[in-house]
Amino acid sequence: MLHATAIVHPDAEIGKNVEIGPYCVVGEHVAIGARTILQAHVVVNGWTEIGADCMLYPFCTVGAASQDRKYDGERAYTRVGNRTTLREYVSIQRATGHDEATSVGDDCLLLAYTHVAHNCVLGKGVTMSNLVQVAGHVQIGDYVTIGGHTGVHQFTRIGRHAMVGGMSKCAKDVPPFFLVEGNPCEPYGLNSVGLRRAGFSIEERNEIKRFYKLLYDPKLNVSQAIEAMREQVTTEPGREIVAFLEAPSQRGVLK
Repeated sequence: MLHATAIVHPDAEIGKNVEIGPYCVVGEHVAIGARTILQAHVVVNGWTEIGADCMLYPFCTVGAASQDRKYDGERAYTRVGNRTTLREYVSIQRATGHDEATSVGDDCLLLAYTHVAHNCVLGKGVTMSNLVQVAGHVQIGDYVTIGGHTGVHQFTRIGRHAMVGGMSKCAKDVPPFFLVEGNPCEPYGLNSVGLRRAGFSIEERNEIKRFYKLLYDPKLNVSQAIEAMREQVTTEPGREIVAFLEAPSQRGVLK
């Protein structure tokens, strides 16, 4: 399963039935899970772990040194979960900081030319369309969808099941379950299609909608909106919104 032109360090850990195609390069500290396929011209280096059943298309780079000026060659990790697909020219960079990690979860789909910078954490089931650029220390929750040509500012948080429309500039935290779009991003309601597909109940979707209206009520600031939510919350998604809004934030919530 190893092409004659591929270069694989003898100390790399390669799982069963892994395929490594033409002109791939796999470094010393790399571990690749069973049945994963590196098609051609893929470079995986640094202290990198790639899960099982992944597909890496030509010219991906995973685990390259952080572009952060503060990175000084320290041991830092890159982790990619199981069943994740990385299309052409995807780049995922190792973290900055000793034993810190950049991680991409299970079942993610990163389309061509997407970039995940140092210390980012992506949950499971994330979809990033072509040319999405994610700066350092961004946190993206499970099942988030980000449209093409979108830029995400460093330290931004995007909550679970949120959707960011294409060609957006995302510089503030996006609460879970919401739909945002624009340059700069503006809220446009709920990610209704995504919530229905994910099996959220009518009761849950109605509470998410009420909390959306509270957060963007022009008569309320964020603290007042959170207090009103606490008095009304009955569902787990509602509690998740409150917890997201109360969590520490370096960018502030989209408002």
